[in-house]
Amino acid sequence: MTVIATPVSTPASSSSSSTSSSSSSTIGGLADNFQTFLTLLTTQLQNQNPTDPLDTNQFTQQLVQFAQVEQQINANTSLTTLVNLQQANQATQALGFVGQTVTLNGSTAQLSNGGSAGWTLQSPSAASASISITSSTGQTVFSGNYSLNKGANSFSWDGKGNDGTQWPAGSYTIHVTAKDSSSNTVSVSTQIVGTVSSVDLTQNPPLLEVGGQSYTISQVQSVGVSSSTSGSGTGS
Repeated sequence: MTVIATPVSTPASSSSSSTSSSSSSTIGGLADNFQTFLTLLTTQLQNQNPTDPLDTNQFTQQLVQFAQVEQQINANTSLTTLVNLQQANQATQALGFVGQTVTLNGSTAQLSNGGSAGWTLQSPSAASASISITSSTGQTVFSGNYSLNKGANSFSWDGKGNDGTQWPAGSYTIHVTAKDSSSNTVSVSTQIVGTVSSVDLTQNPPLLEVGGQSYTISQVQSVGVSSSTSGSGTGS
């Protein structure tokens, strides 16, 4: 049973309705208060005692309060417009990913019938790694020891266990424990490569579906297929 562990070039980095409802409710409340304040001020002016008119300082303070409320309403309206524009931009950006091959932060990849599951392992230094792969139920289906180069390393699993058993198509998660030449622990991050099949625009931010898993745009590290160099590893 053969597992391919190949160093590759480092991929380049790439970016609710409840919020909108809450904002609209807040603006509506301010607008009601604004109209109530205006009504009270107008009524006060209409019914003031001619012999004892409203104090000038008090009237000025009320006008200032009137202006502050109006400015707050305008500011909240502008912020709501900006939020809506941002959400529309996120939706447009997300739709552009459909059909694209992307590299994402994650450790769970899909194994297809007759295919393989692949990951990119990012190591800050050369290291010796113990790698295991588990099924969606948490069962260990494969394990082995490999050498990682500094940077990005491509790891591909053909779906066969250590005993040669062919595991069925599904979701599989990789686990990596690594140490450098001085036996110091090395933190290795994992990424997956897949094709965006659809976008869920009902979520904020929108979610990209890759291999049956959902990801945000912020998890996308690169778009397109990365180039690779040769190298291999063999499991028992």
